[in-house]
Amino acid sequence: MILSRVKPAVGGETTASVNEKKKKNKSKVPTLEEYLQQRDYLGALTLLEFQRSIGEQEEHADLWIGFCAFHLGDYKRAMEEYKALTAKPDCPPDVWVYLGCAMFFLGLYKEAEEAALKAPKSPLQNRLLFHLGYKFNDNKKLMEFHQNLEDVTEDQLSLASIHYMRSDYQEAIEIYKHLLRQNINFLAMKVYVALCYYKLGYYDVSQEVLAAYLQNIPDSTIALNLKACNHFSLYNGKAAEAKLKNLIDISSCSFEFDKELIRHNLVVFRGGEGALQVLPPLIDVIPEARLNLVIYYLRQDDVQEAYNLIQDLVPTTPQEYILKGVVNAALGQQLGTREYLKVAQQFFQLVGGLASKIDTIPGRQCMASCFFLLRKFDDVLTYLNSVKGYFYNNDTFNFNYAQAKAAIRNFKEAEEIFLLIQSEKIKSDYVYLSWLARCYIMNQKGRLAWELYLKMGTSSDSFSLLQLIANDCYKMGQFYYAAKAFDALEKLDPDSNYWEGKRGACVGIFQLILANKESKETLKEVVLLLRNSGNPQVEYIIQAMRKWAKDNRVFLS
Repeated sequence: MILSRVKPAVGGETTASVNEKKKKNKSKVPTLEEYLQQRDYLGALTLLEFQRSIGEQEEHADLWIGFCAFHLGDYKRAMEEYKALTAKPDCPPDVWVYLGCAMFFLGLYKEAEEAALKAPKSPLQNRLLFHLGYKFNDNKKLMEFHQNLEDVTEDQLSLASIHYMRSDYQEAIEIYKHLLRQNINFLAMKVYVALCYYKLGYYDVSQEVLAAYLQNIPDSTIALNLKACNHFSLYNGKAAEAKLKNLIDISSCSFEFDKELIRHNLVVFRGGEGALQVLPPLIDVIPEARLNLVIYYLRQDDVQEAYNLIQDLVPTTPQEYILKGVVNAALGQQLGTREYLKVAQQFFQLVGGLASKIDTIPGRQCMASCFFLLRKFDDVLTYLNSVKGYFYNNDTFNFNYAQAKAAIRNFKEAEEIFLLIQSEKIKSDYVYLSWLARCYIMNQKGRLAWELYLKMGTSSDSFSLLQLIANDCYKMGQFYYAAKAFDALEKLDPDSNYWEGKRGACVGIFQLILANKESKETLKEVVLLLRNSGNPQVEYIIQAMRKWAKDNRVFLS
């Protein structure tokens, strides 16, 4: 217990104690160097701006402000700082390459190249020009600057990133693993490796690699986001969103890009919810934003809008080629234009033939799509059979798989696969209904095909289905349903020649009755169907049927 004080509780501080306190407080403020060592770029920038405001600037303060802004992802601020420096007569020449880097991340590639070329030759300048060669799709420049790369970490990271962007993920993995063997403290490499495995579709492996990084950096936005994406691919959007729960409070993120990335991925995880509000502003920020907006339009059956959004995109990755192929195929089918279908077929063939894709699920799906458009259904099934185990409950896969089975006249298996489909959207599509009806008829289930027609409303599609049922049932000797279908067609179009089909089907039923292959009671309905026609041949046919019915004691009236 303190019974007395040496100094009063308030006021009365001596000058010495005040000075000592100021000294102590001053020593508590980290220096710029300490901030930079801790990679606390926000703290460093705050200190630099404060010092600038009171006129106590560090040496090269403007350069350090640009540096910190760049590392915080504020590339616009960094560009402005570096531009201001280049306007000064004593500007260090290397500032031009720093300016080029900031412009590169803002997508100002031409301006970035102009700035970089004003800087003296250096490894950083070479790396920047190397990346610009890729952005300009200039293989000559790409190879020129590739030859200047050295076996140092920064250059090898640049090479790995180009491999990654060109979808050469295995090559990128080899570089990252080599660098990790040289320095196990390069933890960020694990995220890059995990990203490559994610792109390869090895989501479980990606998770394992990522877990080692998250043990050390549990609050990494990029790593947690990748973990969520893995869960989306392995499970569903709900599971993915749960993994982002610590990042959904967007205001907690330091980088603007992180906020945009989370907003983008939440749209994907939520099945496109909010796509029209979130994705358009991100099209030139996140490459996948354009692709996901195209997918959204496709799911809304707005094929033309999807095409408008992707037609000017020059594809550089397999994903872009695939999506552009899908859009062209959809538009070609919608408009009935072979030109779009040919473009789609070429895109699918290109991706399916890539060495990096030939033995992957997307690669085999592309080859199946290519042969589907070429109507080579035996080849379609060769590829689909090799991946069907991954798509047992996938309605879109089963829809295409069943069509291919039916196209080679394997109607029994085709019917079974069609009936696995749960999507009401697909089940109400005329292509589905017509193929399923044909499968029923070819499998001697004409009644089920007729019931499909009865469930449809009056439309051009129902008229087409009637024609299919009438003709296919006739070919397969299922004359009862052929007669009913021809009768319905005749009522809809009395001036056509459907009477001839109905007459043949009715006579066919009569023959089956005579051969004891059809119930005698069916004859009564046949006579009613014939009476519906105004053709003079009706009475002659009915007379013959009545005579047989009388002789065989079959009651018709």
